[in-house]
Amino acid sequence: MIKLPYKILLRSVCVSLRLILPVQFLLVLSQVAEAQEVMETGGAGPMPAQWIDSETGHKVMRLVNRENDNGSFYFNNTPFVPQLKNEGDLMVFYGKTDKGEQLFTVNLKTKKIEQLTNKTKVSGEMVCAKTREAFYQSADSIFAVNVNSHKARFIYAFAPDFKGRVGTVNADGTYMACVKATGEQERKILAKYPEKHDFFNRIYDAHIQHTLYVLDVKHKTLKQIHQENEWTNHLLFSPTDPDNLSYCHEGPWEKVDRIWNINIKTGENKLLHKRTMVNEIAGHEFFSPLGNTEWFDLQKPKGQTFFLAGINMKTGKEDRVYQMDRNEWSIHFNVTKDEQTFAGDGGNSGQVAKAPDGMWIYLFKPNGDHFKSEKLVNMKHHNYHLEPNVHFSPDEKWVIFRANFEGYEGVYAVEIAKHQ
Repeated sequence: MIKLPYKILLRSVCVSLRLILPVQFLLVLSQVAEAQEVMETGGAGPMPAQWIDSETGHKVMRLVNRENDNGSFYFNNTPFVPQLKNEGDLMVFYGKTDKGEQLFTVNLKTKKIEQLTNKTKVSGEMVCAKTREAFYQSADSIFAVNVNSHKARFIYAFAPDFKGRVGTVNADGTYMACVKATGEQERKILAKYPEKHDFFNRIYDAHIQHTLYVLDVKHKTLKQIHQENEWTNHLLFSPTDPDNLSYCHEGPWEKVDRIWNINIKTGENKLLHKRTMVNEIAGHEFFSPLGNTEWFDLQKPKGQTFFLAGINMKTGKEDRVYQMDRNEWSIHFNVTKDEQTFAGDGGNSGQVAKAPDGMWIYLFKPNGDHFKSEKLVNMKHHNYHLEPNVHFSPDEKWVIFRANFEGYEGVYAVEIAKHQ
């Protein structure tokens, strides 16, 4: 623990509060002490509710204070619903219960937590800010629950032989999308080889027929929009264009042209990035908050030179590409509304970058054609088997991530402004 800044701060508080009553004085000191504790993040038992990371100088807080494991969404699934007045924005997250994982909300202003679902096998990271609902699937049935009233509505039930699972909801809540593999081959591979390093190449090599469907939420109808003998995965609607669906050709990234967009109304289907060299990889695609750009991790070639690249959704051109060094490469990235500030969740030495010092939550700013980085959180006590998956808070003052550096899965936030 670094004690000097903390002592100086307490001394200044004592001088400025000489006339405060003794009880009030002690209360203020207690609050300041808790807020300003400077310490190493993780690895030494339970952390306080908030602290200053001793390596970076940034304030970190436990965003979700709830027993059991809690997890924020995958980096490209937006979990936020904006406040109606001044009551605080809401973030949807997963929490472990006796009934399995359920959906909850946390108020980002008050930190109040409320449970949204109470069904078996709840899945789906699908939030529609426009309808103020979290969409989810339980067994073969799909529901939506209002984040304010908690009133749930039934959407659709798949036929028993369909074995479908929805993966994304569009910008206005009118359509959802799912993908279905033909036959039982994919499920048999997953059952026999449950670990990713075992099933990944096997499913790709099998070239199983996959079919994309959209579900009309209002009319409760399912429609096929695309079919191919490729491993179709990672469905993601644009946050602003309700007709634009992003999906990928899954498999070893150096073997696939991964990133595709399809218009669900017209059927127009296009490849966004074509590989240009042997062993080039592109993936972990995500939309900017206003839907202007689809960003992705680009390596030319794999594991050697690292970029974050952006495709302009109006022109189709790859007009923004930023290079970073090996340690700065992150498993996932995210971006602010103006697309001038980026965040990354780092990675350990076992990831594709083989970074010797990459275990950090990062902030990035474009500097010409490169990123200039700032370290926000030291993640050396985090096990990267759990991917941190960074999100910018709606006010863009915090980076939200998940971590296990306290010995369990939790949701945290780090303040972008450096602590003074």
